[in-house]
Formats: sequence, C-alpha cells, structure tokens
Amino acid sequence: MQITKPLDISEQQLAQLDLHSFLNILNILMGELQLLKLDLNDAAALPETTQLANEVLQLVRAGRLDAEASRQAITLQSAFLKEWSGVLRRSPDNASQPPLSEAAANLDSILKVMVVRIGEYQERLRTGTVWRPHSIGQLTDNFVNFFAALEKNSKGRYHILFNIASQDPTDYLVNFKIESVDGDTINMPPVLQDVFRDLIANARKYTPPGGHIAAGLHDNGKELRMVVEDTGCGIPEGEIEQVVGFGYRASNVREKATRGGGFGLTKAYHTASKLGGSMWIASTLGKGTRVTVHVPRPVK
Repeated sequence: MQITKPLDISEQQLAQLDLHSFLNILNILMGELQLLKLDLNDAAALPETTQLANEVLQLVRAGRLDAEASRQAITLQSAFLKEWSGVLRRSPDNASQPPLSEAAANLDSILKVMVVRIGEYQERLRTGTVWRPHSIGQLTDNFVNFFAALEKNSKGRYHILFNIASQDPTDYLVNFKIESVDGDTINMPPVLQDVFRDLIANARKYTPPGGHIAAGLHDNGKELRMVVEDTGCGIPEGEIEQVVGFGYRASNVREKATRGGGFGLTKAYHTASKLGGSMWIASTLGKGTRVTVHVPRPVK
C-alpha cells in the first residue's frame, strides 16, 4: 500500500522526529542506568551521571538539542567514567563481578554511540537535505557497528548474524546490502542514514529472535531506494496507513514494552515526503512487514 495519509504534526513533534534516534538512545541509557543502580543496590549511585542524563532527556523530549545540550550530552561520558572509577575504588571486589562490570561496559558503549549520534545530528544541521556522496564502505561499517550495538544491548538474549549456516534458533539473520551505480559511493542526504537505521531497529524490535531481516539501499543514479523487510508480527490490515501517525502503535503491539518513541515510521514518511519521495508498507499479520522508500535525486 502506498502511504498518502496527510501528517498532522506540530513544530515540537517535527523537532522530536529529527531527534528520534537520539531519544531512543537516551531512553535505553536511562534504563541501563537504573539497572546498574539496582545491581549496585544503591539508588543514589552515580548522581552526576543521573542528573545530566535527566537534563538532556528533558531537552530532547522538548525537541531541543542546541549547543549547550550537546555539550551536556558529551560530558555524560566523562561524568560516568569518573563516577564509575569512584565505585571501583570504594568497592573493587563487588564492582569487578561480571554482572556489574558487564553492565558498566554496556552503559559506556551506549554513551559512545550517543556521542556519534550527536556528531551525525550536528552534520544534519549543517547540511540539511543537501545530497552528498557517502562512502559505501564507511556506511557499511557504520551499520555493522549498529548491529553489534543492538546485539550487545541484548545482554546475550540473541545474536545478529549474516551467515545462515551459523544461525541458531535464537539468532537474527540479517541480509544487508548497500549498492550504487557510482561504485564506491552512494548519494543521499545524511538524514536518510538515520531513517534507514530507525527502520532496521523497528524491524528488529517487532521480530522475535530467530527471525529474518533484509535491509537494502540502492542508488540507481535517478533515485535512492530503501527497503527493510522482516518476518515479525506484522500490522493489522486496517491500521497500515495509521502507523505513520505520530506516536501511533498498531493494536497488536501496544502492550509490548519498548524504549522507543513510537515515531520511526512517522519520521521515514515525513522525510520521504519532504524530499519529494514516496513510501509503501506491505504487511501480513503474524508474518512480517516490508517498508519501501523511493526518493528521487534532485534534477541538476
């Protein structure tokens, strides 16, 4: 089905769309921080990290990530490392136990990803929707790292693999490809990397471990094509067009606990429309979903 639904969306919601990936990371960060405090059996632990994280989260929820908020977000990593060093000094035997050390390493990994996302966001602010070449090799590395971060955040619940011969029943199998007629580069506005990542994260979120995810980008010289397909829970037929509404979640997944903002598909549709493109969603309940986005290259 081609999505043609008009989006009724406020200026603040538009700002939140632009910060969608960053908001997801902050939600994950806050959850991991609370889990680490539980493991430490100390609700007052890591006070500076907690305060900074809450301040940045509130700014992002309000649709703001100005220079000051960006600086605060970047200082989160150094604040955490300083406070965690203090925990290690005060209680070295306890803090070095695998559950705690793994939780701390996971939180540090999330903070590093957040710093990268800030850099991407600042680049989008500078370049807007300008089309520019991206190295396919670098983009591929970015997404391999993204898949690795998803896997690490699962804490062993699943693995993400690219070889069907090595897949176990609780592993995700991913078919991932980026291609272009330009050879080593692919042309697109930077925001489309963000959209692609959000669609993949959605596919993972609503596909049980053991499922398949296919994700591809192709620049044929005339348009950029993006496809993400999964073998997940699907969308009820009567709600397919509604799922692009801001914050809308399909009735079959409303009770599923997630840390996302609920507007990844909104962002994909809004961005495609803004760039003169189109979006299609094909879905079968209980079998999976395919999201397709075509965006034409600007006429020179």
